[in-house]
Amino acid sequence: MIFENTKELAEHKLLLLYIIDQIDIPMNNTEITQFVLENNYMNYFIVQQYLSELVNSNFIELANKDGKEFYRVSNLGKETLNYFINRIPDRIKTEIDKRYKKKRKELIKESQIVANYFKKNDSEFIVNLKVVEKDITLFNLSLNVVSNKQAKLICDNWKKDPQRIYEKIFHLFTSDS
Repeated sequence: MIFENTKELAEHKLLLLYIIDQIDIPMNNTEITQFVLENNYMNYFIVQQYLSELVNSNFIELANKDGKEFYRVSNLGKETLNYFINRIPDRIKTEIDKRYKKKRKELIKESQIVANYFKKNDSEFIVNLKVVEKDITLFNLSLNVVSNKQAKLICDNWKKDPQRIYEKIFHLFTSDS
């Protein structure tokens, strides 16, 4: 019984290392947990416990990017994963790789299309819209609006169809009329 629990514990931790290692874009606790839960690899409490234990034992590290905390596999974690990779069944690795490709596209879109706003004073809000690719800002537009409702609407519209909006703005700036 203890052997099975120890074996399961090791497999789950290796699975988390594998998932985090396969990610070439930053994922935070919520995103990793969501991915694991959506695919029924383990339950919420186990994910949280094992992520914490992996951080405490220096197999994964918490890092910050743009004020957001995310996980990455440490050198010790990479060495351990490389040594024990065969303990993760090929079927699960293939499944993770396939599911992650889809999830990766969603995460890239979320990280590339940025829309946020903040209150400047009682009657003004600043909306910031961005397109970022590989840490390079391709497009950045700040707007001053008069209400929270207006700021939220602009952000929502930007996230729904950034390509169309960007094309219209670009056309306006590059047309001769």
